[in-house]
Amino acid sequence: VFPSPKVSDTVVEPYNCVLSIHQLVENSDESLLIDNEALYDICFRTLKLTTPTFGDLNHLVAAVMSASTCCLRFPGQLNCDLRKLAVNMIPFPRLHFFMVGFAPLTSRGSQQYRSLTVPELTQQMFDAKNMMAAADPRHGRYLTCTALFRGRMSTKEVDEQMLNVQNKNSSYFVEWIPNNMKCAICDIPPKGLKMSVGFMGNSTCMQEVMKRVAEQFTAMFRRKAFLHWYTGEGMDEMEFTEAESNMNDLVSEYQQYQDASAEEEGE
Repeated sequence: VFPSPKVSDTVVEPYNCVLSIHQLVENSDESLLIDNEALYDICFRTLKLTTPTFGDLNHLVAAVMSASTCCLRFPGQLNCDLRKLAVNMIPFPRLHFFMVGFAPLTSRGSQQYRSLTVPELTQQMFDAKNMMAAADPRHGRYLTCTALFRGRMSTKEVDEQMLNVQNKNSSYFVEWIPNNMKCAICDIPPKGLKMSVGFMGNSTCMQEVMKRVAEQFTAMFRRKAFLHWYTGEGMDEMEFTEAESNMNDLVSEYQQYQDASAEEEGE
């Protein structure tokens, strides 16, 4: 969970976040980035909740996490485990931070009265307002993405919709990875819904979130603010410098692949 610019509950969030990313880049296979600010925005704008609680935010997170593992737990036409996800989603080992989304978005205790069609789900899934990270996918390009459909639906219709999205929004996908959308279809929908879809995107716009936190980190670290709490626990100042440069490298890698074109690769 990334710290958000609007909703901060700890002063040293930027330190904790950059030090965590430093470890996750090296030691994790895939990470789903979720941002409290984006969750609050979904609660305010989409679900029309005036005073969202952490319970409401956790409800949204639970929906996405459940979608990401549903194929392991239920039968389906086209299964997809976490290993298969990683193989299809991570073109470069360091870039394994995914932005996630879910459709249809419903608040706790409310039901979706009208069941949505596959085209409607697909449209909602790619909507920037449904993303759970405070980064706009329109500011970057998708390296790869995965749609995890749940419910009884036609595989043909899902494939047509995915192709349709890629053709209509080709500028938002890198052209040097053809067919960079993966689908999974699980037969069992979540409780209270007929159909749903979870979304994971490996997008270069994740650098927005990272840049924001890196700037906050730098502002504090230059003044060595709060550093004594960490050094007092046995950490070294060099670890902070290392984590900072690793974060900046990650941002520039995302930028490099956003700007890369198929022609350059072929030269």
